[in-house]
Amino acid sequence: MTYEVAITALADPTRRAIVDRLRHGPAPVGVVAKGLPVSRPAVSQHLRVLSDAGLVTMTPQGNQRLYSLAPGGIDSLRHYLDSLWDDALAAFQRAAQDQAKQKGTKP
Repeated sequence: MTYEVAITALADPTRRAIVDRLRHGPAPVGVVAKGLPVSRPAVSQHLRVLSDAGLVTMTPQGNQRLYSLAPGGIDSLRHYLDSLWDDALAAFQRAAQDQAKQKGTKP
């Protein structure tokens, strides 16, 4: 998956709340939905979006479906954010070097 798909999926606050709940381990939709301000069918739809984005996996267990965070699901998003951080650090370094040159000192 591309980082754009992950960003789009995580743009919704309910989906972020679902991801936060799944950080504690696999859970059936009823447990995931408990206390959320949306219906259980809506949570199922959100889980589908997260699954389609590669962020969540579903494992059948008996008559339940357990949802969990997908291993490596955020890799593309993390690589994108890391590249932004690298760019920001490089820009900071260039600015510090430029300022040092203007003052006639070494950075």
